[in-house]
Amino acid sequence: MLDINFIRQNPKIVEEKAKQKGYEVDVEKLLKVDEDRRKLIEAVDKLRSKRKDAAEKRDEKQGLELKHQLKEKEGKLEKLNEDFYILIREIPNIPTGDVPVGKDETGNKPIRKWGIPKKFDFKIRDYQQIGELLDIIDTKTASEVSGSRFGYIKGSLVIVQFALIQYALELLTNKSQLAKISKYNPKPFIPVIPPVMIKPTVFDQMARLEPKEERYYLEKDNLYLIGSSEHTLGPMHMNQTLNEKDLPIRYVGYSTSFRREAGSYGKDTKGIFRVHQFDKLEIESFTLPEESQKEQNFIMAILEHLMQSLEIPYQVVMICTGDMGGPDARQIDIEAWFPAENKYMETHTLDLMTDYQARRLNTKVKGKDGKTEYVHMNDATVFAGRTLLAILENYQAKDGSVAVPKVLQKYTGFTKIPSEKIG
Repeated sequence: MLDINFIRQNPKIVEEKAKQKGYEVDVEKLLKVDEDRRKLIEAVDKLRSKRKDAAEKRDEKQGLELKHQLKEKEGKLEKLNEDFYILIREIPNIPTGDVPVGKDETGNKPIRKWGIPKKFDFKIRDYQQIGELLDIIDTKTASEVSGSRFGYIKGSLVIVQFALIQYALELLTNKSQLAKISKYNPKPFIPVIPPVMIKPTVFDQMARLEPKEERYYLEKDNLYLIGSSEHTLGPMHMNQTLNEKDLPIRYVGYSTSFRREAGSYGKDTKGIFRVHQFDKLEIESFTLPEESQKEQNFIMAILEHLMQSLEIPYQVVMICTGDMGGPDARQIDIEAWFPAENKYMETHTLDLMTDYQARRLNTKVKGKDGKTEYVHMNDATVFAGRTLLAILENYQAKDGSVAVPKVLQKYTGFTKIPSEKIG
């Protein structure tokens, strides 16, 4: 959530920026509740002081009277506190100055491209056709077993997926390799396999519970299935004060992710591009406030290095205000080239949250000067299932086989799909 002091000093800016993100917020109501709350806190503090004096003087009559007054005002304060936190949590994060203003994805701005899309001298297939031809993707059986928007990944493609994961982990945990990519602090990432279930209260603190219709809820256990490993990586330091010397703290988590995709009917419905269950390698980092944008740029440099080493053409896109998430201050996507679709499609997302999530999680840092402030947080996709699909389309051959990117071959043990070694 935002700093209430910032909201008090900049109510018009907060309203305007929220509107740019598609949120209608009642800042005036929030500030009225905030003012009433502050006055009541002052009144409660005075009553507590008087009650303490009465106790010291052993004035039971006055003490009892003050007790009743205090109980009444504390009840009102509790209600005001509830109203305050509901209202302030409805306000989204403020976009950074370089975020383009736009109503939806049509306002997103490509900022650079890498690679030249390959020209094929044969009729190309899309990833689903390739997957079915090679018997490495099966959505028909999955629909019978689990329903629509599920799929089996099989055979050689499973080996390629884990090759991607192994390749990325080897890079992200190696300081010398990271230093070759960027001169910025090359501190390695700590690999984590996080829980895939999360308490509703913690999900809300992460500001990722909404929209609830996108989430899978386990009613008997009062737990949600996560939509990304960042959801349980982010709270790892909730209610903690970190030491400046330990920052940045960087994690890379691997997990299965679950999304209803309730708001995407008719969008990428074929195949396994947009599914209810997928595996993903995700980054989460904690930095000093003044380092957070540098951190996002550092993460971007890593992801671009990975995509370039796979030799998959892509574009980097700055996401506009109306298409970014509520907690996000700056969102950047990488879109890989999909030849069969003849367009770039999103495979990676990088989110800078500034201190928005940290305030809700109560995650702080104590500086060398003794000052305590909220940390800034970043998250980003490293590799998800969509990268596999981009490989299938960009590396397809006329005979239906698919070459394995050179950087992955030492992990797969074969150079193309289908392979003689893997069924």
